[in-house]
Amino acid sequence: MFITTSTFSQGARDFASGLDSKIVLIDGEQLAQYMIDFGVGVSTRKTFQLKAVDTDYFNEE
Repeated sequence: MFITTSTFSQGARDFASGLDSKIVLIDGEQLAQYMIDFGVGVSTRKTFQLKAVDTDYFNEE
């Protein structure tokens, strides 16, 4: 596994895909997404609630 905070060149991606052994390349954008998804090195500042009308509440029976 190779990780960069930048991006890998096309040559680097081609080289890694051409090897017999599996090498995973993780660029900066994917690394940031993993950090957000798994809560590593990040914290939540604000949470927003999205409200929707509960139509069942207003149904007359």
